[in-house]
Amino acid sequence: MQDAIAALRSLEHKNYAYRYAQSVINFDGETVAPADSAEGRAEAIEVLSRAQFDLLTDPSVDQLLADADAAADSAPDAEQVHAEVRELRRMLRQIRPIPADEYAAYERLTQEALSAWARAKKASDFASFAPWLEKLVEGRRRQAAQIAPDKDPYETLLDQYEPGLTIEKCDKFFDTLRAAIVPLLEAVKTRGSAIRTDFLDQEWPVSGQRALSQKVMELWGLDPSHCVLAESEHPFTDGFYSKDVRITTHYMPRDVLSNLYSVAHEGGHALYELHVDPRLDYTILSGGASMGLHESQSRLFENLVGRSRGCIRLLWPTLKQLFPSQLEGVTEEELYRAANRAEPGLIRTEADELTYCLHIMVRYELEKALIHGELAVADLPAAWNARYKEYLGLDVPDDARGVLQDIHWSQGNFGYFPSYALGSAYGAQAMADLEKTIDFDAMYAAGDLAPLRQELTRRLWHYGNLKETGWLVESLCGGPFDPQYYVDYLTSKYTELYNL
Repeated sequence: MQDAIAALRSLEHKNYAYRYAQSVINFDGETVAPADSAEGRAEAIEVLSRAQFDLLTDPSVDQLLADADAAADSAPDAEQVHAEVRELRRMLRQIRPIPADEYAAYERLTQEALSAWARAKKASDFASFAPWLEKLVEGRRRQAAQIAPDKDPYETLLDQYEPGLTIEKCDKFFDTLRAAIVPLLEAVKTRGSAIRTDFLDQEWPVSGQRALSQKVMELWGLDPSHCVLAESEHPFTDGFYSKDVRITTHYMPRDVLSNLYSVAHEGGHALYELHVDPRLDYTILSGGASMGLHESQSRLFENLVGRSRGCIRLLWPTLKQLFPSQLEGVTEEELYRAANRAEPGLIRTEADELTYCLHIMVRYELEKALIHGELAVADLPAAWNARYKEYLGLDVPDDARGVLQDIHWSQGNFGYFPSYALGSAYGAQAMADLEKTIDFDAMYAAGDLAPLRQELTRRLWHYGNLKETGWLVESLCGGPFDPQYYVDYLTSKYTELYNL
C-alpha cells in the first residue's frame, strides 16, 4: 500500500518541478525579461513541456494510478489519494490523445505568440498578430478533436477551465444576465442621477499608486514573505505553491482606479492560492479547483469588497495622504460613487460591474465562432468592433483598445473567458450567504478582513482541488448555484446608486 502511494507522490513531485520551472519562465517573461527574448523562453518551455508530457503519459502511469487508488482506502489520507488519482486521470484524458511533439510545439508556440501579441498591442496592429492567432486557433481546434472526437470542440475547451460547463449552460446563463443588464443599463443612462467623475482624469503619480498597492495588499492580509507584486502589460497571478504566490499590476498615470482594482482583483486570486491546505503542496491538488471558482475570489475582492462603502472608508485616509491635491474638494462618498459608476467603456479589465459581463459575452461569442470555424481570424477585428457597437454602444478606435486588449488568446486560452462571468455570479451568491453570519460593517470598522478570510478558507480555499468543482461551488455559495442572486445584486446596487 505504502509503495503505491509513495510512487504516486514521486510522480506528482516530478510533475510539480516541471510546472514550477515553467511558471518561473512565464513570470520572468511577462515581468522583467528583455523585450526581444521570447525565443530562448520558447526553447526552454518546449523542452520542459515535452519532458512533463512524457512523464505523465508513460504507459506505466496507468498501473501506478490503479495501484494507488486500490491502496487508498487503507491509507490515513484516503480521500486525498483518491482525489489525486481522479485529477491525474482527468489530466491524462486531456493530454494523452495529443501527439507528444505536437503538444510540446504548441507550448512553444504560445511563448512566441505572447511576444508577438505584446508587440502588436504596443503598435495597435492586429495584422501582425493574425498569423500567430491563426496557428493558435487551428492548434486548439485540432487538440479538442483529438481529446473528444464526438464532442463539440469549444465545449471540450470550456470543460478544461470549468469542469462540467457546456455551451447550453453558458448560453442560458448569459441569456439570464442579458435580460437583466440591458434594461438596467438603459435605465441608468436615461433616468439615473449624475455621478461626479471629473476628478478621476488627472495625473496620479505612480509612486503614490505603488504605495496604495501595498496598502491594499496589507488590508487583504497578503503576507509579503509569501506574496510579491510585480508589473506587467496585463495583470495576472501565478501560484507556485501555498507559500509562493506572485501577482502583477499595470500602472496608468491618469487612472488610479485601474491599478487599485487590479491589485484588489489579483489579490483575491492570491488569497485563494495562499490558503490551500499545505498538505496538498507538490500534488496535483494544490491551487484552485477551477477558473470559475478562482475568478469568484478575484471578482469578490475586487468588487464586493473593494468597491464597498466599508472598504472605501478604510482606504480613504491613505488616498487623501497619498493624493492630497488630486482629492482636494472630493468627498469619500463621491469617490465611492465614482468607483461604482456604470459607464460603458472599451477595456474589460476596467469595466464596471454592470457592463462587465457584456464584455465577456463579446469574447465568448467570438472565440466560440473561431473554434467552430464560423469566423476567420482575419475577420475578427470587424466582428469585435460590431459587437462593441451593438452591446456597449461604442466605436472601437484602434486594435490596442479593441481585439488586442486581452492576453488570453495569445496564450491559447480559448474557453477561459466565461469563467469571469460565472465567477462574478458565484461571488455575489456567496456574499449574500456570508452576510447571514458576518457583520461586515463591524469588520470594516475594525479594519481587519480576518472574519471573511476565515469563512472563505472554511468554505473553499482550504480544499484546493481536493473536492469536485460542483461540490465546491455549493460550499462557497451556501447552496446550489443560482444566477438570480447576481441579477438581484446588480439590480439593487445600481437602483440605489442611481436613484432609479
